[in-house]
Amino acid sequence: MKGLMMDYQLTLPTFLRRAETYFPDKQIVTRLPDRSFHRYTYRDLGRRSRQLAVALQKLGLERGDRVATLCWNHYQHNECYLGIPCGGFVLHTLNLRLHPADLAYIASHAGDRAVVVDRALLPLLEQFRGETPIEHVLVVEDSYEELLATADPDEWRDPELDENEAAAMCYTSGTTGRPKGVVYSHRSTVLHTLGVASGAPLGLALSEEDVFLPVVPMFHANAWGYPYLAAMMGANLVYPGPHLDGESLLDAFVQERVTWTAGVPTIWLGILAQLDANPGKWDLSHMKGMLIGGSAPPRAMIDAFKQRHGLNVVHGWGMTETSPVASVSDLPGDLRHADWEKQLDYISLQGLPLPFVELRARDSEGKDVPWDDRTMGELEIRGPWVASGYYETPEQADRWTEDGWFKTGDIVTLHPDGFIHIQDRTKDVIKSGGEWISSVELENALMGHPAVAEAAVIGIPDEKWFERPLGVVVMRPGQSASPEELREFLAPNFAKWWLPDRFEVVEAIPKTGVGKFKKTELREMFVDAPAQAT
Repeated sequence: MKGLMMDYQLTLPTFLRRAETYFPDKQIVTRLPDRSFHRYTYRDLGRRSRQLAVALQKLGLERGDRVATLCWNHYQHNECYLGIPCGGFVLHTLNLRLHPADLAYIASHAGDRAVVVDRALLPLLEQFRGETPIEHVLVVEDSYEELLATADPDEWRDPELDENEAAAMCYTSGTTGRPKGVVYSHRSTVLHTLGVASGAPLGLALSEEDVFLPVVPMFHANAWGYPYLAAMMGANLVYPGPHLDGESLLDAFVQERVTWTAGVPTIWLGILAQLDANPGKWDLSHMKGMLIGGSAPPRAMIDAFKQRHGLNVVHGWGMTETSPVASVSDLPGDLRHADWEKQLDYISLQGLPLPFVELRARDSEGKDVPWDDRTMGELEIRGPWVASGYYETPEQADRWTEDGWFKTGDIVTLHPDGFIHIQDRTKDVIKSGGEWISSVELENALMGHPAVAEAAVIGIPDEKWFERPLGVVVMRPGQSASPEELREFLAPNFAKWWLPDRFEVVEAIPKTGVGKFKKTELREMFVDAPAQAT
């Protein structure tokens, strides 16, 4: 016997209609390159997104064609998030921080026919456009606007898409080989939005009363889905444009009375430094909290935001392949009145999976690891917004198990309550004497030292133990700490064999295009460094 329910297709035009119908006067604010603010409403967003969909059709693009973006976070980029897929095309966000050679490969592999680009990024585009199939270049500040002017929004008709048609594409950063394309369907995007909206009691879910400023770049993992979540919930949006320094962001938080924001840990380390250096300068009493993802935030940073500035951190985890949000950390009910240190134990973990997401961790023999927060294994995941394969990359099929789970490459332990505890990436975990050492755990602990601004830990070759940990640290201005002091700081919380044998002080730690530590470059820098104390 079958249920008698409508076969309603889960597609993005429903979000477009909802936003302009029920929240027409809610605002979308953008800080422009000249630092002035542009303001318009969801009514304007709906009209211009439909214009974009019609204009692309008039340009000769066909259903399923890929339209790239090479832009910072602003209202026109937001229009692309809705207008391109609602026209039956596929949004393909290009990471403007990648090398031109990688961008050439990505745009060619995806088959991009058009690109929407900020004028300031035209020099970057010209470095690789000639090696791609891109036919149409739409510059945000001029030709993009000219194109929209050719289209009547009333000409738009819902293309009645199948929910399994592609809505967007995003490529992995390519830290282990060529970047790989992940293709999101309309169905997966709608379900991801609903899953994130279900949120957690701590407040991940937005409401119409909220003002959300995504610091996470719109070219990274579909901006973690927030353009769609805000449209569905009717929350005000604030886009920072290219102004991502701590002071500019804090000024925007205050001026627009931002309640929620999201970004990677390196952004928040900079903001924390600004708040510590300028006590009382910014009134953030209206802010409910910040979602931090991309890599594990240091426990000391979470503690500092709460204890020194009264700000809540919501810790999330995910990947490009998981659309990307897959889990969020929250306090189980019996811990809501526990002391702060006990609460911090949970908030610092990567959380529980969102509804419809299932996970497991398996050891090198393919056996499930116990939930003891000690036994490490590789995290595997499945769900309706988890990729089932990479775009035209069959050689990567081994990333999926025979029974269909995605092997994330994250080494984790599982807490007895089911919380994910990321220990490392498979490529970064340090293998010493047949045992695993978590570089992430050491890094987060080192960043709790009062003299340390940033820390990365890598494995370097060792004849006896195969690998030993080396700590690379950036000191706070005017601060210093000897290797002995750093080891003594770590010693109470780690086995002796975990402690780095060597420390290197550097001016800056190289980072990837999305702000993660670039450990491949660190390993190249220190591959010949002897594994001995200095």
